[in-house]
Amino acid sequence: MHRSLFAGFVTLVSLVAAGAAELPADIKQAGTLRLTVNSTYAPMEYHDPASNELKGLDIDLANALAKRLGLKIVWSETPFAELIPSLQTKRADFIISGISDRASRRETADFVDYLVTGPQFFVLAESDAKAAADLCGRKIGTTRSTSFPQEIEKWSKAVCEAAGKPAAQYVPGENSIDVRNQLKQGRIEAAVQGSETLPYAQSQEAGKYRVVGEPIAFGYQGIMFRKDDAALRDVVTDQLKAMIADGSYKAILDTWGLGANAVREPMLNAAPQ
Repeated sequence: MHRSLFAGFVTLVSLVAAGAAELPADIKQAGTLRLTVNSTYAPMEYHDPASNELKGLDIDLANALAKRLGLKIVWSETPFAELIPSLQTKRADFIISGISDRASRRETADFVDYLVTGPQFFVLAESDAKAAADLCGRKIGTTRSTSFPQEIEKWSKAVCEAAGKPAAQYVPGENSIDVRNQLKQGRIEAAVQGSETLPYAQSQEAGKYRVVGEPIAFGYQGIMFRKDDAALRDVVTDQLKAMIADGSYKAILDTWGLGANAVREPMLNAAPQ
């Protein structure tokens, strides 16, 4: 997995809180956090095939944060497209579920960015595509409710159409599992997922997939908070800073093979797109 792209782009924007943050009174009194995830995005969140247990990097990170805050988590699950509505309607206290920080999502929410990410092409191992440009004119699938369809379109205009090649053909999928199934069924010729998911997918289906080129964009995954919930945002940020300082944050990322995707500090609304 090539991660050299990330190093040159990571410009840290520190999130500085004024004074020590405190938990909102209602959460402190309840002693619980209500968190909802879309459990189709391994290794960020998924159900273990053997035990059906909810697992993943985001699950481990949220559990560690909750423990430091003296809280228990009540987990629920929802389709990816319902994650943001669940936050806005206060069914979730915050969202930590493989969700990208995007400018279009910041009108009603803030992101505390905690992981470097980027959309990445991959194909079946037997594909004749050797470079990203080989995918011009081909059917490329990705999850419809992410930023990836727009990233494919921008890449296609810059790489394919600008060179007089046919445009890439975007094919929507419901989630990353659906997209990989479409690829295996021959309904698409390539796919795009966040680069953080591909080492896990390759480990689970050895020899099945091959990454093509570097990530086509750069960004961050973030913990998403309502704009009017700065107190919770700040107290979680303080704990995340402490986890980075004591090494426990990096240890969780290393467990999932994503230590190279770490940030040096939590960042507020730092993604460029």
